[in-house]
Amino acid sequence: FFTMKFRMDFGLTVKGSSVGWNQTHHCKLLDWLAPDQSQLCRRNLELMHSIVQAAKLTKNTCQNTFNDMRWNCSSVEKAPRFTPDLAKGTRESAFVFSLAAALVSHSIARACSSGELPSCSCAPAPAEQAGPDFIWGGCGDNLRYGLQMGSAFSDAPMRNSRSGSQAFRLMHLHNNAVGRQALIDAQETKCKCHGVSGSCSVKTCWKGLHDINHIAMDLKSKYLSATKVIHRHVGTRKQLVPKELNVRPVRESELVYLVSSPDYCTHNEKHGSLGTQDRQCNKTSNDSGSCNLMCCGRGYNAYTERIVERCQCKYHWCCYVTCKRCERTVERYICK
Repeated sequence: FFTMKFRMDFGLTVKGSSVGWNQTHHCKLLDWLAPDQSQLCRRNLELMHSIVQAAKLTKNTCQNTFNDMRWNCSSVEKAPRFTPDLAKGTRESAFVFSLAAALVSHSIARACSSGELPSCSCAPAPAEQAGPDFIWGGCGDNLRYGLQMGSAFSDAPMRNSRSGSQAFRLMHLHNNAVGRQALIDAQETKCKCHGVSGSCSVKTCWKGLHDINHIAMDLKSKYLSATKVIHRHVGTRKQLVPKELNVRPVRESELVYLVSSPDYCTHNEKHGSLGTQDRQCNKTSNDSGSCNLMCCGRGYNAYTERIVERCQCKYHWCCYVTCKRCERTVERYICK
């Protein structure tokens, strides 16, 4: 039931990492590619390194973003075999799909501006008028090309009926688009000054992308407010609509999901829950990483840990730094 696209995004972090991606037969190493993805791989081999990097970043970024919550994205470690938390239409799969779609396009856009891809280069100058104190120049991240090639790759499996039910495919196409919109919203104007002795007599600016943590946090907030939907007829065709009919229509900027998630408190392989036993928690916090919420009311155990670190560092002219070694004891808490 789980899609080829998602297997590709994460499975290639294992197989793809050691591949040079300079021969078309390399695409055959990934036998779960959808037909359109195989074709894109053969025709655009130079993109595959960026896609491999995006898969690695998606896994690491997801785990870092959710390290203070009961569901901590640890199930992506099992790629390309996934537990039900990601294989079904849960809000967790909504987040990971949207993040993967965003980072594939992000990785390609950045590779264009860094000169890594022969098929693209810097973004064209923005259409908007430059300000009175700067001119457009530099080398902007080529978001247009990143979105074009990223969407072609990410969305391809969802257009194949073998990738699951129509509702499942519509859900992930929607969430892929939400991820890419978060990427579009993450553009910022970056500038560099030129002039004698550090003056800013001329300022050159370009459009660049925020770092991936900014995008991940935006999608995490959308995850927390995601809308549960059902697949039903609206007029002459079936669409995804909010399960609670009195809720406003689904917006293009919000994540949607089909299946409610477990609470992730206890280990349950059927539901894809690893539980929170032995997870570290924060005794003094009131947020999702607090011992009360993380441990689901089971309580926690405390232990002490000795930490050795550098301290009292001094800079000596010229040019080295000396530090002392300091020890301190900290108290940690883990869920029962």
